[in-house]
Amino acid sequence: MLYRETGQFKRNYAADQQLFPIFQDKILLAVILVVSLAIIPFVINDYWSKAILLPFMVYSLIALGLNILVGYCGQISLGTGGFMAVGAYSSYKLCTAFPEMNLVVVILLSGGCTAAVGVLFGLPSLRIKGFYLAVATLAAQFFLIWMFNKVPWFYNYEMSQITAPPREMFGFLVSGPQATPTAQYLFVLGFLVAFTWIALNLVRGRIGRSWMSIRDMDIAAELLGIKPLKTKLLAFAVSSFYIGIGGALIFHIWLGTVEATEAFDILQSFFVLFAIIIGGLGSVLGSYLGAAFMALMPVGLKVVLVDWFGMVPVTAKHIEIMLVGSLIIFFLIKEPHGLARMWQITKEKLRLWPFPY
Repeated sequence: MLYRETGQFKRNYAADQQLFPIFQDKILLAVILVVSLAIIPFVINDYWSKAILLPFMVYSLIALGLNILVGYCGQISLGTGGFMAVGAYSSYKLCTAFPEMNLVVVILLSGGCTAAVGVLFGLPSLRIKGFYLAVATLAAQFFLIWMFNKVPWFYNYEMSQITAPPREMFGFLVSGPQATPTAQYLFVLGFLVAFTWIALNLVRGRIGRSWMSIRDMDIAAELLGIKPLKTKLLAFAVSSFYIGIGGALIFHIWLGTVEATEAFDILQSFFVLFAIIIGGLGSVLGSYLGAAFMALMPVGLKVVLVDWFGMVPVTAKHIEIMLVGSLIIFFLIKEPHGLARMWQITKEKLRLWPFPY
């Protein structure tokens, strides 16, 4: 009864096609926006920014990008870390070559560069699929990281470690060591909200339906008039665009200084892939839930084991790794469709609660 849809009538097509047609969803969204915009900016500190909120938001954006490719279009990719590196190094080159360029434009152009690279490495998807495509994208991961580590042009012939120059937005520093946690939080939040809204509209429209038809049965989709070449490459482009923006935000806002072999290695690719599997493939909400699980669970376990129980940090780290792995297996066995499906089941139960029938 708490989540009741009956009685909520839609009197026109626009009302019926809203992103959030249920009244309770609108209330929940309003609460989240109020907390995000009216409370968190005034209480956030450096720890909450660097350890919790920025990792969660950046990985949510990256997981959303990978979910478009894997969850909606059915094309597996293990090159996420390499594409994140493309976004980070593209933004570094643009910032150093054009110091007066707005940081938002820099990050968007970095996403465009990553999209072009993603299309290039997505070409094998036209001939191969499944594990073979996974191996092809894994090769992209190793090649890109090697290139950014060995070609001095990408780091301006200095150290292979690149550092984000200070940049302002509306008079407030958002990158560099002097940037405030509030400015960085709001900057990343703006990207996350804007591109989540774009993704929600993409996946429920004609483009999203063509992606899902390719995912479900590519031969039948082609017989229905959907072009596999255009559809798959578009998915690679959009997915890489999101991931590139995430890589640029990691470099400029979250970390400030990165080195390709450490910040964007193969573990990052598996990290994001695990996030969308746990959160739920083919679900925008699942991208958020999976990113929250993967990014925040280690922080929570560290607080409990080290701060509360006084455990040695090294021992706590080993327990954390085993526990996170066990929880991943548990969730995959208990609910293979991810946390998003569990939330959907919860809402279905709330439609009847407290009456069982």
